[in-house]
Amino acid sequence: MKILLISTLIIAIGMAFLLIKVLSRRNGRFSSQHIHDSKAMRERGIHCVMDQDREMRRKSRFAVNEKSE
Repeated sequence: MKILLISTLIIAIGMAFLLIKVLSRRNGRFSSQHIHDSKAMRERGIHCVMDQDREMRRKSRFAVNEKSE
């Protein structure tokens, strides 16, 4: 019973901190965490795996082409 109370308290404190962070942000939104949205990653030439795979498929003559959407 004691462990359940402590666990619940820890989760409640974490949720309270998350609520404070959401309320302190403009429009209650967080910035994107995707690699392609990061300016620093783009400057270093780092791409997400999906972009790297797509680029390699375009370069390789033996790769299977993707369907156009």
